[in-house]
Amino acid sequence: MALISLFERPASAHEDEEGTVTISWAELLSGYHKCCCTLEHNLHHGDWVRQVTYDASLDAFISSTTSNTNTVVLAWREKSKKHLKLTSFNVAEGIHAFDYHSQLNLIATAGINKKVCLWNPYVVSKPVGILWGHSASVIAVQFFAARKQLFSFSKDKVLRLWDIQHQLSIQRIACSFPKSQDFRCLFHFDEAHGRLFISFNNQLALLAMKSEASTRVKSHKKAVTCVLYSSVLKQVISSDAGSTVSFWMIDTGQKIKQFTGCHGNAEISTMALDANETRLLTGSTDGTIKVWDFSGYCYHTLNVGREGAVDISQILVLKKTILVTGWERALTVFRLQNFNQFFIQPEKWKGGIQHRDDILCAAFLPPQTLVTGSYDGEIILWNNNTGNAHCVLHPDYQRLLESKPGTEPQKLFSAGRSRSTCPSTNQAALGAHSLETLAKGNNAVVGLCFLEARKTTAETGGANLVSCGGSGYVRFWDTFKKQLLAEFLAHGGVGSIIMSTDKSNQYLATGDLDGQLKIWDIEEYCLNSSKSKITQAPALIRSFRPHEDQISSLEMCKMGGHLLIISSSADGSICVTDVCGVPLWIFGQAKHGQIENCFSLPKRDTNLMKNEIQEESKREIPLLSKEESCLDLPEHSLLDKKNKDEAACNVRPSEATNSGIKYKERNIFMEKTCNLYNGKVMQKSSTSPKTCC
Repeated sequence: MALISLFERPASAHEDEEGTVTISWAELLSGYHKCCCTLEHNLHHGDWVRQVTYDASLDAFISSTTSNTNTVVLAWREKSKKHLKLTSFNVAEGIHAFDYHSQLNLIATAGINKKVCLWNPYVVSKPVGILWGHSASVIAVQFFAARKQLFSFSKDKVLRLWDIQHQLSIQRIACSFPKSQDFRCLFHFDEAHGRLFISFNNQLALLAMKSEASTRVKSHKKAVTCVLYSSVLKQVISSDAGSTVSFWMIDTGQKIKQFTGCHGNAEISTMALDANETRLLTGSTDGTIKVWDFSGYCYHTLNVGREGAVDISQILVLKKTILVTGWERALTVFRLQNFNQFFIQPEKWKGGIQHRDDILCAAFLPPQTLVTGSYDGEIILWNNNTGNAHCVLHPDYQRLLESKPGTEPQKLFSAGRSRSTCPSTNQAALGAHSLETLAKGNNAVVGLCFLEARKTTAETGGANLVSCGGSGYVRFWDTFKKQLLAEFLAHGGVGSIIMSTDKSNQYLATGDLDGQLKIWDIEEYCLNSSKSKITQAPALIRSFRPHEDQISSLEMCKMGGHLLIISSSADGSICVTDVCGVPLWIFGQAKHGQIENCFSLPKRDTNLMKNEIQEESKREIPLLSKEESCLDLPEHSLLDKKNKDEAACNVRPSEATNSGIKYKERNIFMEKTCNLYNGKVMQKSSTSPKTCC
């Protein structure tokens, strides 16, 4: 045992001399230095070891590779033993990095498969928790030990902060790094000073923690994930990461009621209304969709994830079906004719799998056109009645599809791009790995919207579909001619964006990860077909920053003759403003007022934009919700045609289980080890939320 120094000083060194001692690895292996010895293991089988560290509390070395076998290895030496004791666990697709929290006794792994897994070092058969939310490979993780939180950083430069106990994402930050796909990242959190360092090749980013005290008004205690507008109730409906749903009066901003614990403690990721706006559908990270009335009664639970946690990004309610997207390459389908019991099981999409990456969004154009957008940038056109896929649209190429799913696709033609994101050699090789790697993230389609007000597009040409996402681009498509007509950079350097348009398709609102909101005039944009792609942006009416964090949802509606934009954010606020720039309010502020009082415009206004809004308000445009995808529904939705008394008798939930799923129980649930339909779980799953008025 070394008492003074680990290695002996050279014989030629003087006592008062601070000499540098060089020790070679060959000397260590040879046993020349009697004060130390070397031990090694080959459990990684020659795979590249990406990280190795020693933890004193475990008295073990932890190492990791990108292999899916023996991904993480723990090695320790027992007393008087000459060999290392080993244990390991496997992670699908391997990991980039890991971190260990001694107080929680957890190892966090940064998965190449986009997952952050939490492991007990003594239970290597499966993780004790999985953190879902990243859209790209996770390349770094580090615990915030004092708060029992975890940082994770992904390949698409998105930083997340997680609450370990509840396994929920409590903050999301998109870092504005250069748009390079190949980079080396180093990640370090200085907990003592509250500073996070992230290197990006030759650049270093510093993120400093702010004081938690804030005077900004918050609409929700947790990050707001979705907002809807009900034209029937004239109310805004919002959801948050804490599984709370709130109802607000649009004309005063006053909260009417609130449902808590809608999905236990799992985040509500998205919502939708049925065609008659009498039922609310909430989709959660627990893998379920619940169907509610506006009094807080749950009619149905849709088993989207088949007893597992999934990332639900959109719920699309059609005439006879409900389509769900977000976590796999195929659509998940629920047929309304089967809504005769509480638990509803999904069906397979009859069109099969045509996408090569996860479907993130969808849109419907009556009578039968369905489009779906995926993470790799592809948009597929379907016949919703037959399930046949016709064509794939992509910024770099278009290709035809055979009518039978699973057959080899045919190339249609290749469309050149103004940006050099993908090399031209890859445009001819549609299945090439390099093309898919470069396209992912940059071209990801997170929003689709049909311009239904453009009734004559089929005859006259022009754009009838808008897509957004990727690296801040908005694209206009002609689905009849299978052509990309225009693309422009709406938000630069901030990653993915979202959008919404008004019912007359005159304005387009876009929001980004920094809380920036932009309003564009698209009334005369791409009205005609063109041989060359348009890269000039439409007229920008307004650009401002109503939120301090990511804009999570956008809605546009008409109220009092004025076009309003409703935006929600991860900063917990819901903001309402108008196209011209009149500041209204943040829901939750103490003072309530009437919406008419916020518009003190004179009868004759010289401002051109305000005159345009007044002219638009005179047009008779029906107030339809964003989710009214089928315009020819009967007077009553199929979701209404259920016997409420019978449902109440069979599945009326108990009020005693509103506390949500505990930490360990949620881990078991996420690992698919419980049966959703046994008696105990059924009672827990069908619990009504707590209602606060």
